[in-house]
Amino acid sequence: MDHDVLVIGGSFSGLAAAMQLARARRRVCVLDTGAPRNRFAAASHGFPGQDGRPPQDIRAALRHELAVYPTLSLRDGAAVSAAREGNGFRVALAEGRDITARRLVLAFGVRDSLPDLPGLSERWGATVLHCPYCHGYELNGGPVGVLARGEAALHQAMLLPDWGPTTLFTQGALVLTREQRQGLTARGVTVEKTPVAALIGTAPALDGVRLDDGREIALAGLFLAPDTAPSCDLAAQLGCTMKDGPTGPYVAVDPMQATSQPGVFAAGDLASPMPNATIAAAAGVMAGGAAHRSLIFDPDLTAAA
Repeated sequence: MDHDVLVIGGSFSGLAAAMQLARARRRVCVLDTGAPRNRFAAASHGFPGQDGRPPQDIRAALRHELAVYPTLSLRDGAAVSAAREGNGFRVALAEGRDITARRLVLAFGVRDSLPDLPGLSERWGATVLHCPYCHGYELNGGPVGVLARGEAALHQAMLLPDWGPTTLFTQGALVLTREQRQGLTARGVTVEKTPVAALIGTAPALDGVRLDDGREIALAGLFLAPDTAPSCDLAAQLGCTMKDGPTGPYVAVDPMQATSQPGVFAAGDLASPMPNATIAAAAGVMAGGAAHRSLIFDPDLTAAA
């Protein structure tokens, strides 16, 4: 085998997993496409010890820290297929060659699908946002909106008044019950039934939204829950069990980040219904340690027999 462990994905969870394995002096390779989900964000917030730093700077610092470990290699590129082979795995790369490893850590994240509204995509990660804990404080108490795509919008709308005056745009996608309306009213949320037609202002800044009836509503930020899906189909190729999350499918894992397939571990947004940088890094630590223990206590993957 080329490596003890191949980590597919080079953002916070993948690099955290790799560090545990490198410190165990295992031969570990990190395969990184260089296109993490958080690449659109100017800063990472709520990440202890890293608050306010650009995500690319955090990743660069982690890669620099990992470079001192002689059994670790960092490789740029994408995997296109993965399959069990004997007591390990064979992974085909987009560049045309294969890598073999005794264990896999899947940390390639998810991709976001956004509503098709004029002015929305160019503001994603700047003033069109998904997480108030990550980005709400920086809106400085200004008015915020929630663009409904389903039930997740109700949860966001109930949270957001702590960050600023909130309007919930139902977009015809959310029919509120009496109790839900009462809860929103108690939180001071305005409910707007007329659909948003476009976002206005000079992107990536946001002045507000224009509604179908021509009215304009000033906003400092617009929140939504994007539809998500794994950023590639490697987990499906390997036969990993999936779960349905509030925004899309994710890989099912046990408390040690093990998937349903022996020898395959997963971490980060790919394996969680709750995207968060700190949680992703912690899950990577767990996955790296679990992969190491698997090499020791189940060296031949007998659990797969």
